[in-house]
Amino acid sequence: MASRFQAAALVASPSHPNAVAWSDENLVAVASGHIVTILAASGVFTDISPHVKEYSSFSAYKLQDELLQVVYNLLSGCLLPTCLSRDPRPCVRSISWSPVGFAPNSGCLLAVCTTEGRVKLYRMPYCEFSAEWVEVDDISEMLYSYFASINFVESDDSNSEISNVQANQLSLEVVDIKSGSMNANNLNQIVCVPNSRAKPLKKKEERPCLPQITANQYSFRSTILSSLVVAWSPVVQLASKMEPVSAKYSSNRCSILAVGGKSGKVSFWRFLEPSCFSVMSNRDSTSASLVGVLQVHSAWITAICWASYSSGASDPQLLLATGSSDGRWVSVKIWIGYGGALLKSSEVNNAPFSLLKEVMTVDFVPVSVVSLIVPIQSANKMHLAVGKGSGSFDVWICDISSTTGKFDKLGSYGAHDHIDNSVYNWTLRDSSLCEVPFPSNIPFVKSSGDVPNVFDSCFGLATSPGNLVIAVARSFDADLLNPMYQARSQKAAVEFFWIGGQQRDVLSNRDPDFDVEAISGFPEKELVYWTHSILLSLKQYENVEKPLVVWDIITALLAFKQSAPKYVEHVLAKWLMSCVGIQLGLPIAKTLSQVSRLLSNIGSRQLHLLNIINRRVVLAELKADNINCSQTNLGPIGAEEDIALWMELLLSCENELRERLVAFSFSAISSSISTSSSNGDWQPVGLAQMGQWVAHNGDNVRDHLKLLVAGFRKLNNRYAAEEQCSYCSASVPFESTEFAFCRAASSSGGVGQSHKLLRCAASMQVCPTTPSWFCICCQRWVSKLAPQALFRMATYPFDSEFSTVSSRSEVISKPLCPFCGILLQRLQPEFLLSKSPV
Repeated sequence: MASRFQAAALVASPSHPNAVAWSDENLVAVASGHIVTILAASGVFTDISPHVKEYSSFSAYKLQDELLQVVYNLLSGCLLPTCLSRDPRPCVRSISWSPVGFAPNSGCLLAVCTTEGRVKLYRMPYCEFSAEWVEVDDISEMLYSYFASINFVESDDSNSEISNVQANQLSLEVVDIKSGSMNANNLNQIVCVPNSRAKPLKKKEERPCLPQITANQYSFRSTILSSLVVAWSPVVQLASKMEPVSAKYSSNRCSILAVGGKSGKVSFWRFLEPSCFSVMSNRDSTSASLVGVLQVHSAWITAICWASYSSGASDPQLLLATGSSDGRWVSVKIWIGYGGALLKSSEVNNAPFSLLKEVMTVDFVPVSVVSLIVPIQSANKMHLAVGKGSGSFDVWICDISSTTGKFDKLGSYGAHDHIDNSVYNWTLRDSSLCEVPFPSNIPFVKSSGDVPNVFDSCFGLATSPGNLVIAVARSFDADLLNPMYQARSQKAAVEFFWIGGQQRDVLSNRDPDFDVEAISGFPEKELVYWTHSILLSLKQYENVEKPLVVWDIITALLAFKQSAPKYVEHVLAKWLMSCVGIQLGLPIAKTLSQVSRLLSNIGSRQLHLLNIINRRVVLAELKADNINCSQTNLGPIGAEEDIALWMELLLSCENELRERLVAFSFSAISSSISTSSSNGDWQPVGLAQMGQWVAHNGDNVRDHLKLLVAGFRKLNNRYAAEEQCSYCSASVPFESTEFAFCRAASSSGGVGQSHKLLRCAASMQVCPTTPSWFCICCQRWVSKLAPQALFRMATYPFDSEFSTVSSRSEVISKPLCPFCGILLQRLQPEFLLSKSPV
C-alpha cells in the first residue's frame, strides 16, 4: 500500500464500520468510540489538534421511564434480544453529513446515531466561540412522539394489562431450591426461604398518569425506536414556479434523512432549506418533518445509501439502497422516491417510495456497506456494490430504463480474505472489476508527527469532494504501542492518501505536449494519470449546483509546484485552453493573453475557479490585501514576467465579475420599476456606490453597463444618498471598493480621527459593526449577499429577459463570495475549527 501523506491521531478507537465521513464543506467526521472527532482537512496539515465533541449519556426514553411501573416476566422470550440497561457512554454507530445549505449558516448538519439507538442532529459552533458542537434536533424524540400519537399500532398482546396489585407489590416471594432435600421423584419441590435480615424494599411513589405496558409491548416499542444507520439524500429541487411548502421555509429544495432501525423500518425525515442564513445565531430549530415510515426488510437494516436519478422527467427522483441480513439471506433492495411527493408529502403512512429491484443471496454474513451510483455518462445504468463483514463484496449493474431488466452480477470479489487491515483500489473496465495499485510516487510526503504505523483494524474510508484524496480510519494495535507515551493518548488515527495518480483508462500513457524528464522520480504514465485526474476534477465543478470545494486540487498543485513548477503551468494551460477553446500548445504568455480577451465568453463558475487557482497556487506567496488593493510593488516575485501576467489575469477576472454583478443589479431594478414586482423578488442594494464605481472606471466597463446606469438615473434619483461612518456619523466618500475613510478629521478642523471602514464585496457599501460574512480565499467581507444569478451566468452581456426572470426567481441568496464562489463563513479565532474549501 502507498505511503500516507498525512495522519491525525484519535483519542478513541472506532467500533463500527463506515466510521469516517467527508462533508461537502471539507470537514471530516470520525465516529471514534463514544466521541465524534471533527477535522478540518486543511487544518490537518498545520498540526492543529483535532476538535473533539463528546456526547454525554443520552436521557432515557420516555418508554424507559414508564418501565419503572412495569412488572415484566424476565423469562419472556421477547426480552432476550433487548438490553434493559443504559450505557453511560454509548458508542457512535453511524454518522452522515447533510448537503450544504441546511444549517443556519448554510453549512452542513451532522446526523449521529449511537448504540443506544438514538439519532440527533448537530451543527458547527460558528457563533458560540466553543469547540462543542450544538444540538439542533432530536430525531428519536420526534419518532417517539409520532408512534405515541398512533399508540404504537401494536399487534402482539396489546390489550393485555397488569393489575395494580401486581404492579405495586412491595415484596417478592423468594424461593430457593435446596439440592440436599431434593430427590429424583420430586424435582419440582420448592422450599420457602426464611425471612432475610435485609431491610424491606421501600414503597415506590405511584405515578398513575403513566400507562402500564407488558414485556411484549416493551420489546416491540424498543425495536421500532432503536435506530441503526442514518444517511442524507442529495438535494431535491423542484421547478421554481411551484408554490413553496412553507412560508417560513420558502425554498423548493429539500434533503431527506433516512433512518434505518432494528424493526426493518426506515423513517424518512424531510428538511427544507432555510429561507435565509445568518452569521449570528438566530435559531437552531430545523424544518424536520416525518414524511414516511416504510417497512423495507424483516430484519435489522445495517446499510443505507442514496443516489440521484435523472430520468428526464420534470419531477426529480431519488434512488435508495437498503441492506439487511437475517442470518440466512442477504437482502439488498433498491427503492425509487419521487421528489414532488417527498417535498409536499404529509401522510406518514404513504411513503412516496416504490420497490424498483431486489437482490437476495444465500449468505450468513451481514451487509456492512452498500454503494449506489448512477454515472452521468450512462444515466440509465445503475451500479451497486455490496460489502460484507467477511471482507468480500459483490458488484451489480442494472438497466433502470428497462421494466423487465435484471441485475447483472459482475462478480463476487474476495478483496479481503479476512480482516487484513488493507485498502485496495478497483476500477470498472467493460464488464469486470480490476484491482489497480496505489500510485508509487506521491507529490510530497509530509511528516505525520508522532502518529505510529502499527495498525490493527480498518473502520471505513471516505473520498474528498474533488476525488483526489481518501481518508481511512484505523485503530492501533495496543500491544505494539509505547505503554507510557502512546498507548494512553493514541487509540486510532485517520490517514490521508493520494489517489489522483492511480491508473485510469486514458487514451495514451504519454503526454506529447510536456517533457516528463523535467520531473525526477515520477513515471511518465503516473503524470498522465495525475493530469487526467486534476482536469476531470476541475471539469466536475462546472456544474453550478456542486459546492465549490477544491482543497485537494489546490493542495496537489501546490505540492507539484515545489518540485515541478513547469508541470503545474502545463496543467493549468491545458485547463484554460479547454475553457475558452483556444489552440493547444501555445506558450503560457500567449495563452494568458488570449484568455484575458475572452473572459466575457466564460461562465462565472469558471471565473471563480480561475480566481481561486490564481490566488492559492500561482500567487500563493502574495498577501491577499496586496492583491485586493492592486498594488504594483509585488517584491521579488513580481520580477517574473509570467507572474505579472497571472496577476493581470486575476484583476481582469475580478473586474469581469464585478461588472456582471453591477449590470445585473441595475438591470433587475430597472425591470422592477417598469413592471409590477412582488415581495418575493430580489432587490439590489448599494446602487449609489455601484454607480460611482462605473463613473470612476468608465474606460474599463462596457457601453452596455453605461447605458443601464444612465437610464436608471433618469428614472430615479433616490439612490444617491451619501454614507455615514458607523463610529462618528461623519460622511464617507466612495474612493475604493475595498475600504473607505470617513471625513471626521476634515469636519472637525483636523482634530478628529478618520476611521478606516471595510466595504462589502457584493454591494460596495460600508460594512456595519455587526459580524459579517468572510471569504477565506480572497479575505474580503460581505454584509449583503450577491444574487444567485451571478453564479449562474454563462456569458456577458446578458439580455433583459435573463435579468427579469432571474430576479423574480431569486428566493434565497446563499452566502457565496462574489469573486471566489466559495461558501462564506464567520471568521473564527485560530484556536477554533474553521472550514477551508480552498
